[in-house]
Amino acid sequence: MRRLVTTLVILLVVIIAGMTSLVFLINPNDFRNYMVNRVEQRSGYKLAIDGDLRWHVWPQLSILAGQTSLTAPGAKEPVVSAENMRLDVRLLPLLSHQLSVKQVMLKSAVIRLTPDSEANEPDAPIAPAHSASQGVESDDDGWKFDIGRLNVADSLLIWQRAKSDQINVRDINLQMEQNDRRQATVQLSSRINRDQRDLTLSLNATLDMQNYPRQYSANITSLTYKLSGADIPAQGVSGQGSLQAKYQQSNNTMTLNQLALSANDNQLTGSGVAVLNDVPDYQLNLQSNNVNLDAISGWQPNGTGSAQQKAQSVTSAPVIARDIDAQQDSLNVLTGFNAQVALKAVDVTYRGLKIQNLDLQATNQAGNVKIARLSGNMGQGTFSLPGALDATGPRLLVNFTPDLSNIPLGDLLRAYNLPQALIGNFSLHGALSGKGLSLTDFNSNWQGDAQMSMDNARLNGLNIQQLVQQAVSRSNNRVQGMQRYEVYSDIQQLQAHGALRNGVLTLSNLSADSAMMSVKGDGQVNFPDEQADMNLRVKITGGWQGDNDLIATLQKTEIPLRVFGPWKQLNYQLRVDQILRQQLQQDAKNAIQNWIDKNKDDKNSDKVKSFINKM
Repeated sequence: MRRLVTTLVILLVVIIAGMTSLVFLINPNDFRNYMVNRVEQRSGYKLAIDGDLRWHVWPQLSILAGQTSLTAPGAKEPVVSAENMRLDVRLLPLLSHQLSVKQVMLKSAVIRLTPDSEANEPDAPIAPAHSASQGVESDDDGWKFDIGRLNVADSLLIWQRAKSDQINVRDINLQMEQNDRRQATVQLSSRINRDQRDLTLSLNATLDMQNYPRQYSANITSLTYKLSGADIPAQGVSGQGSLQAKYQQSNNTMTLNQLALSANDNQLTGSGVAVLNDVPDYQLNLQSNNVNLDAISGWQPNGTGSAQQKAQSVTSAPVIARDIDAQQDSLNVLTGFNAQVALKAVDVTYRGLKIQNLDLQATNQAGNVKIARLSGNMGQGTFSLPGALDATGPRLLVNFTPDLSNIPLGDLLRAYNLPQALIGNFSLHGALSGKGLSLTDFNSNWQGDAQMSMDNARLNGLNIQQLVQQAVSRSNNRVQGMQRYEVYSDIQQLQAHGALRNGVLTLSNLSADSAMMSVKGDGQVNFPDEQADMNLRVKITGGWQGDNDLIATLQKTEIPLRVFGPWKQLNYQLRVDQILRQQLQQDAKNAIQNWIDKNKDDKNSDKVKSFINKM
């Protein structure tokens, strides 16, 4: 045991002595020029190292450098700058003047991917690419240079394209290790903070850089993220993902395959292509079995959850930030790229609505969006909403040609927290246009015309048949209505033409039929004020009891009914007495005229005619 300890001590002394000798025998500044020249020869970039290089021998043999920067040809700012750099080197290759770097570590680095850091020498010659298998021989004191691992800690990435706003990626921690075939494994974690929103992410990936810079690829095997902050649900939006990406320098194209991404309860798969020119062009083809937009937006219907839960469901941005967002409602971000998007989803949840077989086909040309297809199923109904968006001006312009068939109207009203005064299977065919996409915009900035119809409709809180029959019974005891009424009006079929102007829907040619009633009329629905004013002519064809002659008269009589007031508390106005008097007068006139026609030779017929004219 004593011999083993003695041997280990001797070995340790030899190693320490050898490393100490290297510190005195080899000056790390001897290969400074080689490093600078070789980087410039291979890439055209200029490597600058301030101050002297120095040895650090424990616990790892390393070379320490001060302020370090890497600048593209003609660029105004360096691509990479760091407060200090550490090169962890292998001991034995130093004995034969070979610099084998196990790891390069940058601390507090700033990485700039901005127009100011891009190369700006369009006429400069391009050096021929070296094969990955070729060794790089040096004329600088016989040094050879090799790097195996890169470590970037607590660093910052500044990313900007053209004139767009800068995006700062903070707290970057990167570990990358490559083999002799220029294949690398990467571990990365970082944080992005923008517009009072915070995105944290981490990933594991493998890189293939054999043909860099002409072509390279990445396989992101694991990606986790969480988004929180302003206008994000209190629990945040988080998920996982994976994808394969490949970049081709000749056409500046990035290809994405085997894309899989989750966001709370949402799952997306698909592929994409991005042509990264001055105006990027994106193509996305996505599929999903389940898309729950409520889980991302934090939407909750009125009446569910406590007040505290509703208040905490979404973290709101400050008032100033919301005002700025409102001023930028034009969605001018769409003007900065072109895109083609195809999305198919089996099940979608939006504002509580259950949508099946959603199919979206859309294109964007620098802010001009064409929605060729936006269709799906709701319950037993179908919908199609093709249209266009124009985001090139100060406000977003919208045009849609909706085609709805048998859509449950009650579900739509519930989704937008509107009272379910009228429910049923709703159909609509028309054209709508306006400014903006919010409910406020719809209530003030939209217009259009449509033909509307409903099947199996129900007018809640108001039984028209009951109103008329009870009013008639009070005015004339010869007839009575039904003994029991429901608190709604059943309508088998309803049709009307609608004209929307700045939040006011004008209805004309309205007609409704049921087993015991028929209705005609017109009116207005005021969405901003939540008011209605309908002038109806009601004919009650069933449910009468009493005098058969009067019932027959009432079944043919159109009784005026005005329904008006707030949606939640509608008022009504009936003119039954006047109608009954007019009808009785007309019946009396008809009876007397029949007597006159039958008794033309009677001496009293002239007196009767004079009496009729005075009625």
